[in-house]
Parts: sequence; C-alpha cells; structure tokens
Amino acid sequence: MSHRIVLPRLMEVGAGASQQIVSVLHNLGCKRPLIVTDRMMVELGYVARISETLAKADIPSDCFADTLPEPTAASIRAGVEMVRQGNYDSIIALGGGSPIDSAKAIGILGKFGGEMRDYRFPRDVSEAGLPLIAIPTTAGTGSEATRFTIITDETSDEKMLCAGLGFMPVAALIDYELTLSLPPRVTADTGIDALTHAIEAYVSRKASLYSDSQALEAMRLLAPNLRAAYHEPGNRDAREAMMLGATLAGIAFSNASVALVHGMSRPIGAFFHVPHGLSNAMLLPAITAFSIPAAPERYADCARAMGVAGEGDSAEVANDKLLTELRAINKELQVPSPEQFGITRERFFELRETMAKQALASGSPGNNPRVPTEAEIIDLYETVWNQE
Repeated sequence: MSHRIVLPRLMEVGAGASQQIVSVLHNLGCKRPLIVTDRMMVELGYVARISETLAKADIPSDCFADTLPEPTAASIRAGVEMVRQGNYDSIIALGGGSPIDSAKAIGILGKFGGEMRDYRFPRDVSEAGLPLIAIPTTAGTGSEATRFTIITDETSDEKMLCAGLGFMPVAALIDYELTLSLPPRVTADTGIDALTHAIEAYVSRKASLYSDSQALEAMRLLAPNLRAAYHEPGNRDAREAMMLGATLAGIAFSNASVALVHGMSRPIGAFFHVPHGLSNAMLLPAITAFSIPAAPERYADCARAMGVAGEGDSAEVANDKLLTELRAINKELQVPSPEQFGITRERFFELRETMAKQALASGSPGNNPRVPTEAEIIDLYETVWNQE
C-alpha cells in the first residue's frame, strides 16, 4: 500500500527565512503579490518589513489586513473581492494559522468563485488557486505545510473543514525569529496545538511510516521546549525548536490526519469563540485517556518521544506518564476549563448533541484509534466540562 505525500514545493527554514521572500517570488515567477494578514501584524511592523523588502526589489504589493482570529466566510469576502478586482499573481500569507487559513480560502474563492461551503469536506479541492507563500508567525497550526483550511459558516456556527491540494502553499518561509515577540498565552495555545497535531497524526488510522517519522520528531522538539518558550519568550533555542516542531507536526497530520480531539475542538471554537489551540488543549488529556485502550503501544511511543517515559517502561506505565504530563502541561500553562473560560454550563450542555453531530460530520473522529459513537462524544464533552 502506498501513501501520497504532499508538501510545499519550497521551504526556507531558520533565522531570517522570511527575508528570502524576493528570491522565492522570483523562483516561482511571481511579480504582483497580495499580502494577506491581520491588524496585529501591521501594528508589529511585520507587514512593513515584508513590503519594504519587496519594494526594494521593484515588486509592487498590496495588503489585505482584515482577517479575523477565527475566520468566517463573511470575514474573507472583502479579500476575495480584492483578488477578483486586482491583477495579483500570488498571495503572501503572513501571520498565525488564521491569516494563513484565510489566505488559502481567498486564493481559491478569488480564482474560482462560489461560497466557502461549496468547498467543505468531503469535497476534495484539487484545483490550484493563486500561488500561496506562507510566512507563519506562531509555532502552532502548521498551516504553512498543510492541505487544509478551517473557515466558520457564520449562519450555522459550524467550523467547516476544507481539504485538498488546492490549499497547500507552494512555499513556506519558516522563520522562528518572528515568534520571539509572542505573548505567553499565544505561545501556550499554539504550542499545545502543535503537540496535539503530532500526537493525533501518530495515532491516526491513516498514519504511515512517513507521517510517523515527522510526528515523532515533532514531539521530540515540542515537548521539551514548550515550557521554556512559555516562561522565557526570548529563548531562541526553544523558539527555534518549537517553530520547526510545529511545521513537522503540520506535515505529519496533513499527510495522515487529525482525529477526535480536533473533531470535538472545532464546534467548541465555533459556538463559544475559543481559540483553536486552546480548545484542543482543553480536550487533549480526556480524549487521550479515552483513546489509549485502542492503541496503547502507539500512545506509549508518544510518551517516549516526548521524553516523559523511558524505553524500558511498559506501555501501561508509559501511558500513565503521558496522561500525567498532558495534565501537568495544562496546569503549568494555565489552560482554563470551559467553565473557567467563561462558557455557561447551561449553554454548553444544551449544545452537546449539536457539537457531537458536527464533530462526527467533520470526519476527524473516524480517524481516531477508538472511533466514538455520538453518545460517547456527548459524554466526553461532559467529562471535559467536569475535569479540574
């Protein structure tokens, strides 16, 4: 049995990689990019740095900076219209997962039209939109190296998973120096998001020897450095390891899949506006505990790769240590429960059935080692609510 591996055509990795943008555009034959980003990237001066670099090389560019932290179909429409009215030959996505996801959607809709819901899973979006160069500024989503985008349908509060070759960036500039200014909360949420990607890719029913190699190395990079990056924002070694780990985790799940954590996470984000990485963090310990009986050796491998279990530990001992570590990370990085985040119990429980249906419809739970029923997902939401 073979596995198709999909990657960006070109990746620049390391300090200063983002300043290779001119060379990358030349290599791709692109001369008129649109920068898609958010207001924070403008305020931090990152957009000016990129646009000035382009201007010095006589490459004109415009900027769409109105993406939202949790992108909706409505929030990208102005960007889509900008593409359709302009003569851009490429898109530079600058920011965290949300601007990159927005840019992916803008590139497809700007070229082919329609509504975002037309491209939702299970449709396989293989058509190529505008060439996309992704410059991530967080060590989390791995969106710079994935064939997915997540856009919320604001009419139904459903986070739509959209997948296919058309959403894979043609290039990724992975510059850890852009993460040095991240605040602790963003570092924590995006870092746990990346760790979740790696774990889920490794235990996924669609895992392969290739995705396994990326997932295990991602865990080796992420787990020992997450706390250091959180407590010491200027720790360059930790930031570099986190950035590469997040990209490898993105490659792993893009070529395998995510599973139950992500399936249950998306509805929480859509209905209660919880940042994606944070909702993953809320769920990860409980979903891991639920899933371990179906793949004890795979989860034990995760514990060993993360450095919390030894090679001599049995699977049972290793998995106990894994669960202890996941809970400890959440505690140290101050991950709130749904209640602590400000979600009301009545509303959360009222929406459990709807969230469970949406989770199953996304397809991700079907990749989990232990495939849940709708009733089990409803019970897991209750477990997450009640956990300390």
